[in-house]
Amino acid sequence: MPRVSILLTCYNHIAYLEEAVRSIEAQTFTDYEVIALDDGSTDGTREWLSDYSVKNPGKMHLIFNEKNLGTYGTLNVGLKAATGEFVAVFNDDDLWEPTKLEKQVAMMDNQPKIGLVHTDGYFIDGAGKRRTDSPLGFDFPRTETGDVLAALIYANSIIASAVLARKVCFDQLGGFNERYFGSGDWEMWYRVAEKWQVGYVAEPLTMYRVHGENASHKLERIWRDDEMLRTWIAERIGTYREITRLPEAVLKKAESHNWACLGTVRTLNGRPSEGRQAYLRSFSIDPSRWKSLIRYAATFLPAKSFRKLL
Repeated sequence: MPRVSILLTCYNHIAYLEEAVRSIEAQTFTDYEVIALDDGSTDGTREWLSDYSVKNPGKMHLIFNEKNLGTYGTLNVGLKAATGEFVAVFNDDDLWEPTKLEKQVAMMDNQPKIGLVHTDGYFIDGAGKRRTDSPLGFDFPRTETGDVLAALIYANSIIASAVLARKVCFDQLGGFNERYFGSGDWEMWYRVAEKWQVGYVAEPLTMYRVHGENASHKLERIWRDDEMLRTWIAERIGTYREITRLPEAVLKKAESHNWACLGTVRTLNGRPSEGRQAYLRSFSIDPSRWKSLIRYAATFLPAKSFRKLL
């Protein structure tokens, strides 16, 4: 059996698919299987994958969903088919540097307590050129090795295509939560970080492509996702005091931040009174977080004015 199962998730990115596959072929670590998962593409992706499979027998296992399952339903299908010791998630519009898998597997082999290792990287545009700005409103996520739970309370600091994880992590945790639209990977990395250490290769080995199709998700769906995830995190944070998982000072600031984020998304989701309660909860936990009081006051503004302040 191969050591690494690469889950190549595909959906209407025919313009970038061949380049993505070539970056897999260029890997210096070659003990892998490729499971190509198409979630109902209509742009010729399935035809390209089928043609590639015919021309390169045994190189790619094809799975075509009969109906659209979404990102996390598709990944769970791939996890069931994966036979490797490790799993790499790879979106069909992203790219890897040739030594990406080699360096991740080496870290996994040397540090058995690590359940997941991700890499540094950078954003590229539709033409594959490196972007020096922050096209999604944040820099390429970077997280140090070790216990990264506190960092994951603040934000999703792990890009999916940068990940290599032990298959046993997914098996024990039950795979991705399919209720999410776009935050299921964040929730999964969070659950992994609760039980295992996280490794980080501080080299730019992953290229995340930002283009029109993936930069324009519906904000309403993202806000609903954020509220569901932040509510789930708020419920879990309380248990960390019982097991002294995080220092109290660190925990208080992270908890206050999470409640402030809940205040924002509840307001954005049309429930400003609940948003105010969350902002007050944030300030009561950490009185030095004065921004929560400013946001509290802002919830009395019209919805459009509130959004402009963010």
